[in-house]
Amino acid sequence: MEQLLAPLEALIGIRSTADRPGELHRALGLALDLVGPGFEIRRFESRGRPSALVTHPDRPGRPRVILNAHLDVVPGTPDQFRARREGDRLYGRGAHDMKAAALTLATVFRETAGDLPYPIALQLVTDEEIGGFDGTGHQLGHGVRGDFVIIGEQSGLRVVTESKGLVRARLIASGRTAHAAYPWLGSNALLTLITATQRLMERYLTPAEEAWVTTVNLARIATGNEAVNQVPADATAWLDIRHPPEDTDLTGRDAASIAEHLRSITGPEVTVEVDSVGAPHRADPGSVQVRALQEAIRTVGHPGSLLRKHGAADGRFYFGLGIDAVIFGPTGDDQHGPAEYIDLSSLQPYHDAILQFLKSTPVSYAD
Repeated sequence: MEQLLAPLEALIGIRSTADRPGELHRALGLALDLVGPGFEIRRFESRGRPSALVTHPDRPGRPRVILNAHLDVVPGTPDQFRARREGDRLYGRGAHDMKAAALTLATVFRETAGDLPYPIALQLVTDEEIGGFDGTGHQLGHGVRGDFVIIGEQSGLRVVTESKGLVRARLIASGRTAHAAYPWLGSNALLTLITATQRLMERYLTPAEEAWVTTVNLARIATGNEAVNQVPADATAWLDIRHPPEDTDLTGRDAASIAEHLRSITGPEVTVEVDSVGAPHRADPGSVQVRALQEAIRTVGHPGSLLRKHGAADGRFYFGLGIDAVIFGPTGDDQHGPAEYIDLSSLQPYHDAILQFLKSTPVSYAD
């Protein structure tokens, strides 16, 4: 896969973060350039975030397999947008999450879409890191469907059949301002907020080690108060909640019912606002497609084991439509971190496993 190195380094150099729509377009354009001419490209855009669905004109109809990849990244320092190679490791923002996988999927699509006896599609989006609603979610809202989906998120060449749901929420406290020398004359919104937050954190204790349970991350606390000698009259906490499908307090609930559940824990002293809800994701581990993918991975020398992921991914949009989606990606580490890298030696087996899966998948499995 050495031929991917130059375009991958160029793609890492594009600061395709949510606040840079021009760079999102550039990243998408680079990936489409790698696919090359002769394909049908259906373009989408939602709230300034572009995406595309690529198919072969000689293979019309509902895709039997969709290869899904996101090209956006989380923010980083300027040096992280300059790719750096050390042996088999290529460092840079998005190298592991998931620009290397995206270009590998684009390559597989280019090589096979016209030769397979059934239609496949390449789905490229630019908003997964901020929720996926303007990319995969938007495309599905406009009728895009498939029978089986491979999402190239990092998985160490394992197959992810389950991932957690995501709830983004805010706790909002109100109080009464007063001079700090006379705190009994006011009501401290920060203290009210801290008490409510502690109740929630005690209900969802952070595990000491990896566990398939609901977790709550207190991401930020803010107040409009700027004076040290003043009692704050407002305070807000931002929460990131991840939950497995088994948590019936959150799974399958809408924003209003989730807010009511959280309020039952925090107490009525704070207002709970749920900003977004992402369902958990699960694919049938015994399905024909999952077993065929595992077998394809074994042919390239890896065990093809199953994995659960604590992070949310775009597979949840397909799960809500009853379409099996799995995560299958190459090896690397420190995604979103300062030393993010892709293990370049994993790209060839990753490419070959997907190629083998596509060539061995029965055309009739969805009939």
